[in-house]
Amino acid sequence: MAPRIQVQIVLFLISILFFPCVLQGQQISLQKDTLVVAVAGSAPFVFEDGQGGGGIAVEIWDELANKQGWNYIFKTYNSVESALQSLNEGVSDLVVGPISITSNRVENYRFSQPFYNSSLAIVSRSAKMSFWDKIKPFFSIKLLIAVFVFLFILAIVGTLLWLAERKHSKDQFPEDPVDGIGNGMWLAIVTMSTTGYGDKAPITLAGRIIAGSWMIISIIFATSMVAGIASTLTLASLGTSPISNIEQLANKNVATIANSPSEVFIEEHNANALGVTSLEEAVSKLKNEEVAAVLYDRPQLLFHLKKVEDEELFMAKAEYYKQGYGFAFPLESSLVYEVNRALLELAEDQETDEIIDKYLKKEE
Repeated sequence: MAPRIQVQIVLFLISILFFPCVLQGQQISLQKDTLVVAVAGSAPFVFEDGQGGGGIAVEIWDELANKQGWNYIFKTYNSVESALQSLNEGVSDLVVGPISITSNRVENYRFSQPFYNSSLAIVSRSAKMSFWDKIKPFFSIKLLIAVFVFLFILAIVGTLLWLAERKHSKDQFPEDPVDGIGNGMWLAIVTMSTTGYGDKAPITLAGRIIAGSWMIISIIFATSMVAGIASTLTLASLGTSPISNIEQLANKNVATIANSPSEVFIEEHNANALGVTSLEEAVSKLKNEEVAAVLYDRPQLLFHLKKVEDEELFMAKAEYYKQGYGFAFPLESSLVYEVNRALLELAEDQETDEIIDKYLKKEE
């Protein structure tokens, strides 16, 4: 009996020693059964309250995870970069949001197939022109200089005609310099415009040579003058015209979200990227004329324009740097295959389109 009692006592002591370890192992197993989902990004894909606020990316993940029967908890981050860093640190199992799939990122993370195809777009001011804005070009320095040069040339031609005709055609070109040169300028204007009233005409050989030369010169001069005036009026009105393509932003300040792929795109096109923390801040700088435009992902800009309903903001039709949004995983993650299969099922059942249309159909 004594040896049997001793064995029971030893077994009892062993169970007491190892019981906490068993409980700890069960807790670890339970923790592994619950995915930690990092949420980051901007509306309409992620709202500030990632769990309750929803958004395109969050709703797609909810639908996907529920069909797979996965348990998960959300952990929100202020930026996509900090959320991706949580994968490196082992804090999160995946990142949900408008995560751009770029060549640089695929070196460090694995991605699901895109659940949305996005692009970069430009938003600029499109203020309505006031009455003063419409007539202001007529008072520009360049236009006044052009008119002055035109009158000076007419004065020279008128003087030459008066000198050639004043002794032989006194009724048309009086000896008084003011009247005579004035009539000469009138003849030059009528000749240049090809009106041909016939009230004034040179009768001397010298006068006809001057008039004939002026006819040829005025064809070129008039064309250049009209083109110059038109150019001046066009350039003067560009200040209120919206930006329609990236080439118009060369050497100008452009606002975008800091550390986003759009920063690199702006710099590649010889513009100055001004990084901000939110679209609200970017649009505020645009309205205050601190920047010439805002360049960022098209769906976020569409959603923001609908929210603010500002008629002075204009989105260009041009789209650049088309890219896909997907979910990000650590390189060693085994979840990617199951997520891709589930995303395909959602797309085939058109459930993905239904979620996207709920947020963006009206804008597009």
